[in-house]
Amino acid sequence: SERRKRYVNITAPYIRLSKRFNGLKIVEMMKNGLDNASPVVYSLKPRIDRCSEADFDENVEDPIDAREIFDLIRDINDPEHPLTLEQLNVVQEELISIDDEDDETIVDVRFTPTIPHCSMATLIGLAIRIKLMRSLHPSIRLIVRITPGTHSTEDAINKQ
Repeated sequence: SERRKRYVNITAPYIRLSKRFNGLKIVEMMKNGLDNASPVVYSLKPRIDRCSEADFDENVEDPIDAREIFDLIRDINDPEHPLTLEQLNVVQEELISIDDEDDETIVDVRFTPTIPHCSMATLIGLAIRIKLMRSLHPSIRLIVRITPGTHSTEDAINKQ
């Protein structure tokens, strides 16, 4: 009987704690927890349909360009808002470079978080990297990093 009372006393605070998280309280916490509650939404670039017969010919080498990489990552959803990375201006075609050195192709993507202390920057970088890894040939080397001077902990995030 004594043991049972202690068990109830220990669990009672947890039960009260869980009741606080029901309903509206959790919605309020989520709203207050946003890093950037009202981001600026930018206009979208027009999509370019660049299909030609050479695109379907396996004997023709088709080099990768910045627009092709941009088209792959522009529709990635932001982890915090129901918007794409293009709508938030996190990814831009101008910040993508392709370098063909010797027999190695290097794709360098820089992205710009919406605010300097964005806690989702690591997740955004990972989403870009995974999308490109799944879309491009494995021999292509990927570099995904934050645009210099746009995040408070860019060095730590770029190391990842």
